[in-house]
Amino acid sequence: MENTKQIPESRRCESAKYKYKKSSHVEIFKVLQSLRWDEMFCDFKLETDDGKIICGHKVILASASPYFHAMFKNCEEKNQYLVIMKQLDSTALQLLVNFIYSGEITVTENNLQILLQASNILQLQEVKEACCHFLQTQMCPKNCIAINALADLHSCTKLLRSSELYILQHFSDMVEGDEFLSLSSEQMVKLIACDELKVPSEEKVFESVIRWIKYDLDSRKGILPQLMEHVRLPLTSKDYILKKIVEEPLVNNCLKSKDYVIEALHFHLLKSNELVSFLTIPHHNRKKPRQPGSQKVILAVGGSRHGGNLDSTEWYDPKINQWQPGPQMIASRFSGGLAVVKDNFVIYMGGVNLGSVHQSVYLLDLSSESPYWKSTVDMLIKRRHLGVGVINNYLYAVGGSDGNSCLSSAEVFDCRTQEWRMISSMATRRSSAGIGVLHNLLFVVGGVDGLSKLRLNSVECYHPSLDKWTPVSKMRVRRSALGVGVLDDVVYAVGGTNGFKVHKSVEAYSLSTGVWTSIPDMHLCRQFPGVAVLDGLLYVVGGDDGTSTFDSVEFYNPKTKTWTMVTTSCNDARTAAGVVAIDRPRNFKTC
Repeated sequence: MENTKQIPESRRCESAKYKYKKSSHVEIFKVLQSLRWDEMFCDFKLETDDGKIICGHKVILASASPYFHAMFKNCEEKNQYLVIMKQLDSTALQLLVNFIYSGEITVTENNLQILLQASNILQLQEVKEACCHFLQTQMCPKNCIAINALADLHSCTKLLRSSELYILQHFSDMVEGDEFLSLSSEQMVKLIACDELKVPSEEKVFESVIRWIKYDLDSRKGILPQLMEHVRLPLTSKDYILKKIVEEPLVNNCLKSKDYVIEALHFHLLKSNELVSFLTIPHHNRKKPRQPGSQKVILAVGGSRHGGNLDSTEWYDPKINQWQPGPQMIASRFSGGLAVVKDNFVIYMGGVNLGSVHQSVYLLDLSSESPYWKSTVDMLIKRRHLGVGVINNYLYAVGGSDGNSCLSSAEVFDCRTQEWRMISSMATRRSSAGIGVLHNLLFVVGGVDGLSKLRLNSVECYHPSLDKWTPVSKMRVRRSALGVGVLDDVVYAVGGTNGFKVHKSVEAYSLSTGVWTSIPDMHLCRQFPGVAVLDGLLYVVGGDDGTSTFDSVEFYNPKTKTWTMVTTSCNDARTAAGVVAIDRPRNFKTC
């Protein structure tokens, strides 16, 4: 039957496009690998020192390896059919060429070291990272020193940091193994001197020093005074000093070591007479307890993702580049406020659960043996999309929405009296604003006013001593659902939305200039991101772009003025989550 339906003239004249993108290159890799096996179209051969021959295609290897790219483009080998590969194990080279053609490789204990060496030379970063991941999963007290040495030898920066941290955290078990006895004098001094060394007592440190020296007595006994300088003998018991340390021949035969013993006994004498003072043993840390686990980590709490709200928490340790699960919340929450008070107390305020706005407040005590969330004193007003800040252990909850309207009100919690009270209201109603604390002043940045739905570029500053809000220079861009962080006396306004598009732009405010200036854009557009400051870097966690919720993290380095994506994603994609930096508690275990 003839189709009488006509294509409209205007549509026929349009320039149409259809873009197709191949979903997988697996089949192409299989064909290329098959061609290599059959030595078809191969344009070079690699020969290793043991006479093994490996065929290949220059363009394939050059596209995957900067080493081969440079070789076939600029070096004398570019015109050679047979290339001699010196200092490369034939097994490792075969595995790496197979990886280039297939995208697959298996790392084992037997091939690990040759793969690390060869992937370093050929600059195959993915294989190097796979080897590091394998070593990370296999790390234990018996092999952590060897893994640390491998990481140092092959410039595996992340693995080097994680193995160093592991050694500090598992010192007591590590010193029982034979690997410990192979440490150099420099490594031993550095280890014993470390303030973050995790030990049940200083007795364990002393015993490890004596065991290490006696393993090679002739060459090591001269290092005893340098090691004893870092053993915190005043923290050992008086009985242990008299029964174990005084009786140790190595100590008795070393004049300088005996001085440290006398110093420790003098400390105990003063202590028994209640006359001990921080001035009695000057200029060193021998009476200062070690502080393991005091490094900072990032804690992410609650939030929302496609499919529902979250009651999970997780924490990120930048030293090992890993996210770990944290204590589960009492109930799922998103769009609440998160803050840290008195170093050890994480407080989550308000937010939304099952469609309802809450004024409830949850507390997580990081100093307890088994941290868990518990309810504490409710706020005076229900709030979601609120801003929170802490000044001198006073906790501020500012603006937000009660579910019906945006709020200009603010309240403060006194940690001493355990009471909330209202403070002066802002000049503008603000929901989804950001808050930063700088020089004991509270900066409330942007947001939405809730009346005209206008996204704001205005900023207000609260002076606690005056109970007064004053205007601050406006941002360059209107932003609500933004993140705010304070780093090196600069307030950063991160991402957000103007109501029409989600920003990847960031701007910064300094009290010295009194104006907002643009800094480089983030890699991704993000609204409702979490922001935390850690080790001189500004971390931005999760958020969404209006369509997708992110599990990605990136950080800004103000020294280099660059953004870097963190290679490890969160366990959960999160938007409108609470994110803060905390001291990592001892009970937050590393996998």
